Amino acid sequence: MASKLQEITDQLYQQGLSKGKEEGERFLAAAKANAARTVEHAKAEAEEIIAQARKEAEEIKYKTVSDLKTASEQSLQATKKDLENLIVNRLTSEKVDSVLSDTGFMKEIIKAVAERFSTSESCDISLILPESLKAELEPWIKDELSKTLSKGIEAGFSKSFSGGFSIGPKDNSWFISLTDKTFKDLISEYIRPVTRKLLFGE
Repeated sequence: MASKLQEITDQLYQQGLSKGKEEGERFLAAAKANAARTVEHAKAEAEEIIAQARKEAEEIKYKTVSDLKTASEQSLQATKKDLENLIVNRLTSEKVDSVLSDTGFMKEIIKAVAERFSTSESCDISLILPESLKAELEPWIKDELSKTLSKGIEAGFSKSFSGGFSIGPKDNSWFISLTDKTFKDLISEYIRPVTRKLLFGE
C-alpha cells in the first residue's frame, strides 16, 4: 500500500515538474520574444532620432554656410563701395573745390551766364553764391557786373554750398545750378565706371 502511494506521489510530482518546466519554457520564450521586440523598437527609434539629428545638422550647416557666404559677399561689396567712394571723392573734391573757390574763374563764368540770361529773359536775374565768397564777389556784382547787364540782378549768399553758384530768372520759374555739389556729382558719374573697372575689373 505504501509503495502504491509512493508511486502515485512520484507520478504526480513528475507531472507537476513537467508541467512547470513547460510553463517556464513558455514564459521564457515569451520573455525572449518580448525583449527582442523591445530591442528592435528601441533600435528603430534610435535610428530615427539619429536620422533626424543628421537632417537637422545638415540644415544648420547649409544655413550657416549660406549666411556666411551672404555676409562675405555683402562685406566685399561694402568694401568695394567704400574704396570706390574714397578714390572718386578724392579725385573730384580737391579739383572742384579749388576751381570753384577761384574768384577770378567764378567771375568769368558768372558774367558769361548772366549776360546770356540778360539778353534772353524778360525779367531780372537771381544769383545765389557761397557765403564764404561774399566779401570778394558782392562789390564786383554791384559795381561791375550789374552795369554790363541789360536786366537787373539780385545776388544772395548761402551757407548751403561752399563753391559755385545758382542762377535763374527772379521769378524762380527755373534755374541753373553750377554748385560744387552738382559739379562733383556730374564728374563722379563719369569717373565711377572707369574707377570700378580699373579697381575690380567690373
